[in-house]
Amino acid sequence: MSGIYLLLGSNIGRRLKNLDRAKELIVSNGITIKKESQIYETAAWGNEDQEAFLNQVIEIETKKSPQRLLQITQLIENEMGRVRYEKWGKRLIDIDILYFNDLIFQENDLSLPHPGIADRRFTLVPLVEIASEMVHPVLEKTQAELLSVCEDQLEVSVFDQY
Repeated sequence: MSGIYLLLGSNIGRRLKNLDRAKELIVSNGITIKKESQIYETAAWGNEDQEAFLNQVIEIETKKSPQRLLQITQLIENEMGRVRYEKWGKRLIDIDILYFNDLIFQENDLSLPHPGIADRRFTLVPLVEIASEMVHPVLEKTQAELLSVCEDQLEVSVFDQY
């Protein structure tokens, strides 16, 4: 089991609308969304002195290369008004490529699979929801196995939007 998975995150402004708008822009770039996790809320990771994040993992289908997909995700972030304040800082929208099938790749601004997957509950919880048996091509563990040994203690809870 493999696939292309993106992590969407927002902790500024209308967070839920930001996630929805990012998905609209992804689709408008000729990319199909195959699956969506629930939306989760978590404290900011790495720099906890800021608003909580909403996060969601989506599985997509595209014929675009990983490099082109990165360009598109960065263009979407820019179009939506993302300003890169600081590492692990507040974000109107953040779109990370987690996996691109079983590809293991390192070039400039793109590392596949994303190097932080195994360390972050806010990534693993939604991944397990939609791809629990997918095997990490480097660590050779399923997403469920990675979550079971993840040392990150930040609470990740389903976002109650009502």
